[in-house]
Parts: sequence; structure tokens; C-alpha cells
Amino acid sequence: MNFIKRIFKFLLRAKVILPLVLLAGVIAGAAYFQKKSEANKGERYRTAAVDRGPVIQRISANGTLNPVTVVNVGTQVSGTVVKLYTDFNQPVKANQVLLELDPALIKANIGQLEAAMRSAEATMRLAESTLKRNTELVAKGFITPQALEQNLKELDVAKAQVAQAKAQLDREKTNLSYTIIRSPIDGIIIDRKIDIGQTVAASFSTPTLFQIAKDLEAMQIDTSVAEADVGSVKQGMDVRFTVDAYPDRDFNGKIRLVRLNPTIQQNVVTYNVIVDVTNEGNVLKPGMTAQVSFVANQRADVLRIPNAALRFRPVKDDKAEKKDDKKKTETVKPETTAPADRTRRPPSRVYKVDAKGELVTVEVRTGVASSQHTEIISGEIKIGDELVIRDLQDKGAKK
Repeated sequence: MNFIKRIFKFLLRAKVILPLVLLAGVIAGAAYFQKKSEANKGERYRTAAVDRGPVIQRISANGTLNPVTVVNVGTQVSGTVVKLYTDFNQPVKANQVLLELDPALIKANIGQLEAAMRSAEATMRLAESTLKRNTELVAKGFITPQALEQNLKELDVAKAQVAQAKAQLDREKTNLSYTIIRSPIDGIIIDRKIDIGQTVAASFSTPTLFQIAKDLEAMQIDTSVAEADVGSVKQGMDVRFTVDAYPDRDFNGKIRLVRLNPTIQQNVVTYNVIVDVTNEGNVLKPGMTAQVSFVANQRADVLRIPNAALRFRPVKDDKAEKKDDKKKTETVKPETTAPADRTRRPPSRVYKVDAKGELVTVEVRTGVASSQHTEIISGEIKIGDELVIRDLQDKGAKK
């Protein structure tokens, strides 16, 4: 009986104490989570400060380093290479002998043409003697004057044959001189395409034997700039570039020419820009790839914000913006928009966090933009304002 009374008293106490314990646990948990939520709310957004400083807008492009003057040395006659006097990277002087082709066939042709010329000269002498003799006979009345016409014709034909033989002989002697290949300029051999014993055929096109660069201390970069950026590229503009061989070193150049002839590939229009480069110490080699950077525009001391602040959009705001853009596209006709409205840059939006941890939208107008900062022309922001650049709780945002 006493045992049953003790159990009854325990259950009675449990009905009162257990709800109190549970209520206290719920209150404590709610307070904990509320405190944690408030703490997380203040740490939800990553921000960056507005400041003043320079903003440099650059145009990037890839190009190839080439000598300013490259001469392709070829040959006008065919033959086999019998002597080679130079090699890669060797300096040469103008009129210096580079190689010799086998002249045997050309010399044989010269001998044949010399014999033909002697025969033509003999025929011409015979025609002259016959004409002289017949002229005397006509004077004495032994033959008619009409007989001299045939003698004059034979003499003219003989003279023409002599002239033709002489021209063919001179041409073959010129070809003989072409078997000795000489350098047309002072420079350095950057490419050699033949070896001793190789046969060179010049029947249909002139083969290239050597490539000679005039001077490697002055080089140029051939690069292409997109049509959207070519308006900012001017002759005489300073250029900075790097090459893979010297990744920690910057080189300088100057734009010499923006060629007017466009290059169109797959409906993409580019323009060839030539950059002059001084190659001190000959560290730059022909064919190197240059990463070129043009300074298109710059501001010295302006109000600027990080580019990440312009890219940031809250999830809800981003969806609403896309919806508004779609609505505007469906309702506004292109011809109703004035030309000034089309060319005017629309305002951008950035976000600040107020005292309650809520986002506040600020409209700004931007100017020159670099790879990291953008100039602010107008807007309700000042130096030191913290702008949101990322939502730490947005799992879809890029880190």
C-alpha cells in the first residue's frame, strides 16, 4: 500500500515539474537561436569599402613578335646545292655568298649557245660578202638591181639570228650568276630551308632558301584588336606587354599603325595593330607570343567602387530584374526609343546594409572601368561606405 502511494506522489510531481522543464528548455533554445540568427545576420554579407584612387581601363590582346624587316632569299634557277657558306643565327653582310648551286647544266647550255652564235655570225659574214660582190656586179651591169633585194633580206635575217643568239647567251650567263646566292641586305639568318645535296626546283615558283632579318634590335608585334575596342586604340599610344619566356618582366612599346583592312572570321571583325618594340639585349625572339595591354582610358583620382559590388544581386532582386527586362522587351518598340536614350549609359545598382541588417538599393552612374574598380560619376555613396559584394548564405553564388 505504501509502495503504491509513493508511485502516485512521483507521477503527481512529474506532471508539474516535467512541463516546467520542457518550457524552460524551449525558452532557452529560442533565445539561443534568436541570438545566433542575429549574429549570423550581421555576418551574412561580405562588403568592400568605397575609396578614391586611379582607375585605368586597359584593352588586352595577344600578338606575335616579328622582325620589322624580313627578306626571303630565293633562287631563279634550278639546281643542286653544292656549297653552303652560312647557317642559322649567323650575321651576314650585303652581297655575301650564302650558297652555290651546281652550274654544270647551265655551263653546257652556254657552250651550245656560243657555238650557235658563231654559226650565226658566219652566216652574217657570208651575207655581207655576197651583198658586196653583187653590188659591184650591178654597177658593172652584169646583174639587175632587183637581185640585191634578196641579198639584203638574207643579210637582215643573218643579223637577227646573231642578235637572238647573243640574247640567249646573255640570259644563260645571267642564270649562271644566279647559281651563286648572295645576301641582299645586312642582317642575321633566322631560317635556313635547304642542305647540301638538296635539289632546288624553280620551274613554277621561287623557292625560299633563307630568311634574313634586317635587325633584331628593333622588332614589332602584330596583334589583333576587336572592332568594339579599336576606337580607343590610337597611333603613338604606349603599350605594355609580357612574354611567356619572361613572366616576371614587363616590356614597353608604342603603336605605330592601326591598319584599315579588317579581318573577318566567323562574323568577328578585328583590326591588325602594329606595335614597335625596342629589343634591348636581343632577349625577345621572333615568333614569341606577346600578351599586349593598351591603356584605353584612365582617371587619376576619382571615387571608385569594386567591380564585385556592381555584379552582386540578391536572389529575389535578380529574378525581379529579369522579369522587368522581359516585360520591357515585350512592350517597348525599338523605333520608339530616341537615339540619345540608346547611347546613354543606364544607371547601375549597388547595395548597402543598414543598421537592421537589411539591404538598401543605391543607383549610381559609372564611368571608366578597370579590371578591379569602376569610376562612380554620380550616386548617393561616399568614401568609406561599405557595399555588398557577396551573400555568404547564397550557395549558388560564386566564391
